[in-house]
Order: sequence, then C-alpha cells, then structure tokens
Amino acid sequence: MIEDRPLIVGIGGTPRPGSSSERALAISLRAAKEKGARTMLLSGAELCLPMYSPGQPHSDQALRLLTALRECHGIIIASPAYHGSISGLIKNALDYAEELRKDTRAYLDGIPVGCIACAGGWQAVGQTLGALRTIAHSLRGWPTPFGATLNTSTALFDAEGNCTDMATQRQLETVGHQVIEFVHMRHVGRQIAWSLPAMSAAGP
Repeated sequence: MIEDRPLIVGIGGTPRPGSSSERALAISLRAAKEKGARTMLLSGAELCLPMYSPGQPHSDQALRLLTALRECHGIIIASPAYHGSISGLIKNALDYAEELRKDTRAYLDGIPVGCIACAGGWQAVGQTLGALRTIAHSLRGWPTPFGATLNTSTALFDAEGNCTDMATQRQLETVGHQVIEFVHMRHVGRQIAWSLPAMSAAGP
C-alpha cells in the first residue's frame, strides 16, 4: 500500500559492477529508504538485456524490469555520459517501457523520476541530465526539480561505495528525498480529488 512503503526502483550503472553511477544510485535509493520507501536496485548485469524489439518474447531479466516498472511508485535513473548522452545500456532498458503503453497507467504516467548523470567533465554531464529528463517527459513521468550531476574526473567514492564529497552526497540524497516526497504529495492530491465529487453531491 502506498500509505505504508511505496516502491522506488533504481535503474542505472554500467556492465561493470561498482561503477560511479551505480554507487550514486545506491546512495539516492538509501535516502529514499530512510524516508520510508521500499527500494529495488536494477543495475549492471541485470540491465544487460537483449536489444528491445517490439512484439518479441522477453527474457526473465526483461520481465523482472517490466514488473518493477509496473509496480513502482517512483523511479531514480542514473546514467554515465557516453559521447554526450546516456549510455546504450540505460537507453535500451528504458526502451522496454514501450511495453507499458497499453497499461491502465500507460508508460510512467504520473510517476516521479529522479535523474542522476555522471561524466568525466561538466559539459557531458549537463547534456546527459537533459537527455534523461527529456526521456522521462516522453514517458509521461515527472522529473524532479533537482537532478544530480557528478563530475567523476575526481574520485567521489571510496572502495566501499561511500561518497567522499559532502556536496555530492547532498545532491544524491536530495534526488532520493524529492522522489519520495513527490510520491506522497501525489497520493494526497489524488485522495483530495476523489473526495471532491462526494463532497459536491452532499451539498452545503
């Protein structure tokens, strides 16, 4: 139930375990969990999916991704910058959302989407964040006002995956907090909307 522990799904990383984008995603998910969310991290090998092809049978990994997308209340996406945009791994994973087009909740309609971009320089990281937000809009999601941008040209994480830069830590926590806050705000807004017809019918 949304009132108890909403599900926030994290999608990100690279095929290499322990990448900067995977570690950044884990910190944002932990921040959401501290605010009462359930979390699921899909990264690395879990996202090494067959190239999306409409109408084709799906692998077990792809079915797990689709189930997570259908059941989640919020999403956080973390991508490295590859040649000025998001990686093919992340783009292909998000392409699978096309399978949700005929669902009652089409695509990611109304779902808050936190975005994290990691790059070895500021120019690429800005472009990648913009691409993530554009994709979220195209899937009818709500990108959170704050998006995290990490310049990984300097080390930001230790060997255990802890963030060693406080400014970066705050960025990642803000993304996680805003996603769960938007989930709760939307739930409250829908409850108010559902109550209005009944209130109108009851009269003054």
